[in-house]
Amino acid sequence: MTSQSSKPTACLVLADGTVFYGKGFGAAGQTIAELCFNTAMTGYQEIMTDPSYAGQVVTFTFPHIGNTGVTPEDDETADPVAAGMVVKWDPTQSSNWRATEELTVWLERRGRIGIGGVDTRRLTRAIRQQGAPHVALAHDPEGNFDLDALVQAARGFAGLEGLDLAKDVTCAQSYHWNEMRWAWPEGYKPQNAPKYKVVAIDYGAKRNILRCLASAGCDVTVLPATATAQDVLALNPDGVFLSNGPGDPAATGVYAVPMIKQVLDTTDLPVFGICLGHQMLALALGAKTIKMNHGHHGANHPVKDYDTNKVEITSMNHGFTVDSQTLPEGVRETHVSLFDGSNCGIAMADRPVFSVQYHPEASPGPMDSYYLFERFAAAMAVRAA
Repeated sequence: MTSQSSKPTACLVLADGTVFYGKGFGAAGQTIAELCFNTAMTGYQEIMTDPSYAGQVVTFTFPHIGNTGVTPEDDETADPVAAGMVVKWDPTQSSNWRATEELTVWLERRGRIGIGGVDTRRLTRAIRQQGAPHVALAHDPEGNFDLDALVQAARGFAGLEGLDLAKDVTCAQSYHWNEMRWAWPEGYKPQNAPKYKVVAIDYGAKRNILRCLASAGCDVTVLPATATAQDVLALNPDGVFLSNGPGDPAATGVYAVPMIKQVLDTTDLPVFGICLGHQMLALALGAKTIKMNHGHHGANHPVKDYDTNKVEITSMNHGFTVDSQTLPEGVRETHVSLFDGSNCGIAMADRPVFSVQYHPEASPGPMDSYYLFERFAAAMAVRAA
């Protein structure tokens, strides 16, 4: 007979009835979501607070999760957005000079569920082979689970297709941003001499993306996802930025695409998009998006830049992609994934309007792609000349 001390206190139930037992940590309770995996070796706090993970439970393929603790400086938004986390080993006590709190305490305080002791390799293989499943994640310190109810809950999850999640994670009202990237030893410093006025549309913007804009010389005003072209142009910007975000781009595009089209049709402003913003721009230009089997989630994705023939190692987090076969005349593919050939960037042929699928702000991830923010700033400088 299983003793109370060894009894599983959490379980992950897939819609096909597969059950993974483990040790629960963080908040107690239950959540339903789509399951994905992330291969990054660092940045679990940034991943959990990335608004692009709304509606998803994240399986971390790297086993040492929790070993650096958490710090408010690394939050990408005010609260964790990912529904929960799945790890191989139970989080250990943190050992890092920047840590202000333990991961387990942070998750409990923020209302997010974690499960440890799971065979994440097996789980990752299942996701790759069968696609991102719908799951129910439950944590009960007493170890009591109604498996039938959990299976039904997982099967009842509507999924991310057709779901507009940007409206759930966007800001409630506009705000100003001038904080630049973290630098030793000062930490975050304000941008006191900006050169360009940028309007950033918040579909689920990460703070470090906004910091990269500020570090590139931008004075940033952030507007909600539902902002109109009139709202944008009333601020008389030098450029428009379209942020990352979660959900089905076709659903968000219902209100985002008309705004982008009007900005493109009535101005010559430089436009730069990232992730969901990339997909919004593609839809506005006439292309289509499709759901991927298991998406791209990690910090080691090789991408080829057709303009330079260089390969960048990038950070990615997306479950939908732009169908490059639908790009209209006058729009070219600029970047492509070397993992599967999927589209990773587009640009208009005759205007400073471009976007990428990956996250060039490197939070977490490599710094190969920071040049994109400088390219955006250079386009604004040319227009102002």
